[in-house]
Amino acid sequence: MGDRVGSDPDEIDIAKEMTTMQVPSKLKKLVVAVALAAGGAVLATGILPPALAADAAPPVQVEMTVPDFSALVQQNAAAVVNITVTGKSQPALAWQGIPNLNDDDNPFGEFFKHFPMPPMPKGGRGMPVQGLGSGFIISTDGYIITNRHVVNEADKITVRLNDKREFPAKVIGSDSQSDIALLKIDAKNLPTVTIGNAGALKVGQWVFAIGAPFGLERTATKGIVSALGRSLPNDTYVPFIQTDVPINPGNSGGPLFDLTGKVVGINSQIFSRSGGYMGLSFAIPVDVAMDVVAQLKADGHVTRGWMGITLQEVTQDLARSFNLDQPHGALIAEVGQDSPAAKAGLKAGDIIVAYADKPINDSADLPPLVGSTKPGTSKALTVIRDGKEREIAVTLGQLPDKDQRELALNDVPDDGSPRLNVVVADLPAGQRGAGEGVLVQQVGPGAAAEAGVQPGDILLSLNNQKIKDAAHLRQLVRELPRGKRVPLLVKRDQGSLYLAVEIPAAGKQPG
Repeated sequence: MGDRVGSDPDEIDIAKEMTTMQVPSKLKKLVVAVALAAGGAVLATGILPPALAADAAPPVQVEMTVPDFSALVQQNAAAVVNITVTGKSQPALAWQGIPNLNDDDNPFGEFFKHFPMPPMPKGGRGMPVQGLGSGFIISTDGYIITNRHVVNEADKITVRLNDKREFPAKVIGSDSQSDIALLKIDAKNLPTVTIGNAGALKVGQWVFAIGAPFGLERTATKGIVSALGRSLPNDTYVPFIQTDVPINPGNSGGPLFDLTGKVVGINSQIFSRSGGYMGLSFAIPVDVAMDVVAQLKADGHVTRGWMGITLQEVTQDLARSFNLDQPHGALIAEVGQDSPAAKAGLKAGDIIVAYADKPINDSADLPPLVGSTKPGTSKALTVIRDGKEREIAVTLGQLPDKDQRELALNDVPDDGSPRLNVVVADLPAGQRGAGEGVLVQQVGPGAAAEAGVQPGDILLSLNNQKIKDAAHLRQLVRELPRGKRVPLLVKRDQGSLYLAVEIPAAGKQPG
């Protein structure tokens, strides 16, 4: 806000001046006339020199309405609930499987974060803990939407209404891909929110949130829509709404409203180096959430369309290499064997520029469209191949669990066998070579982290046993000798190296 426009001492910072103006309390509108001179300089007088007056553009009239949120907050607060979860100190109840994200030296400290609750007490595995989140009522008979990461692995869920009544809640269903959970409480004649249209949002529009940051119930915060259709790491199927609405732990699962008082999103993630709000908040579009809710109500789970391709962003250099005028579309890097894409004739090197007549500008545009399409549906793709556009019809399959390609090893088996505390994925077929190795996606505190394993590493062998796939790695980990060091062969960048992994003795597993 304090950046100056130009370098002339007569120039002023319009934004700064506006923030320091003494505005009468009853003033509802501000009208600012801005004169742009050559080179983009803003003159304090608003009057251009005669030499420039002839070529100057007419002043731009910007009308800004200063909104009053009080009536909207009062109208909707009763339908926003506080959610308390009780469980055991497992990673799933912390920062979505990545503990200690608040540590300054943690490599994940600068990543996008879920924020289900304020920091929990430290302790060993099995220690009872409580977490806080938010949600909102969508039906008079007690259906409530929140984030999956708020209630995942919870032993007990309690919903507290605006009138201070409390109800136990059960999970009707949840979806990890969208981070949506549907709860039900046994109550009648409840106040509800009104569902809006996220597709009508525009960048710059006012929005506000109601929730319980750090357990402070019925807290309202406001901001604007900063961007639309954001793709975040590991959240392929959600085109997030980015805002600058202050959001903190405890807000998770709460509603994001537009200025008509309708829900347009579900607050889900932030980008933070500290664990708290830093100006970047992300909400799940309400249309995505309601589609998930409809499936959870009907079937208890969510099905998604699937093509079986690996996508890559089209950079400027790649655009030139493919003889494109400008970077756009989604580049196919790999086509899965026997996948719907392979059966349709798609090839690596094809660039998808439209899906069912909807333009694909970036690679992140395609997965949400495919995922929201019912399996078995045929869709027309516009593809650039060898510099020419062609139409290819693809009949979508159903996204299989295996294709999510994520196997969390950070859960400790009941038999007390050791763990590495990593999340790995099977390698795509084109990278498997002899069919060995797994890709490291996340590393939590534990044996692997202490040995120096990093996200992006490919684990080739453990204790001199070649790793075939993620399931085989789990088996090998179970068979490791306790209290000893074993060699772990890792492929990193263009080379390979051995790391020494120390397997904790029995009873010394990290919490």
